[in-house]
Amino acid sequence: MTPSTHDARPPYQQAAEAIRSEIKAGKLKPGEQLPSHRELQERFGIANMTARSALRVLREEGLIYTVQGRGSYVADVIGPGGELIEPKRYTPPQTTAGPSEAPASTEPTGTITEALLEVRDQLRTLNAEVQTLKQEVAELKSRQHP
Repeated sequence: MTPSTHDARPPYQQAAEAIRSEIKAGKLKPGEQLPSHRELQERFGIANMTARSALRVLREEGLIYTVQGRGSYVADVIGPGGELIEPKRYTPPQTTAGPSEAPASTEPTGTITEALLEVRDQLRTLNAEVQTLKQEVAELKSRQHP
């Protein structure tokens, strides 16, 4: 699929839209690794930097995440009806404490948010490692049963 000459959008936006549609349609599932930059170049007939820009757009939208040295993966942002949903963000509970009452929590919310984001990043890294191991197992099985 090459960028459409009838579409006024830049090629990176067209490529991002095609990948976004595949994520929404469930063709690319949460945790699944996306094709490499080179594969995206060939598939869409675009330059390496254009492919990187398309992935950057999707990363900024929260649809994918990238693990350094491993690749890009689909984030967990698909609802039960297949609709795209915003990634969950921690929001502290609202308190109705008056001026003389103690706050509900003495821990700063930034610390909780940072901890949750760190756990999320760790889970994503582990998921990337699991995907790599699955690929290695599949390769070993294919070598055993030619």
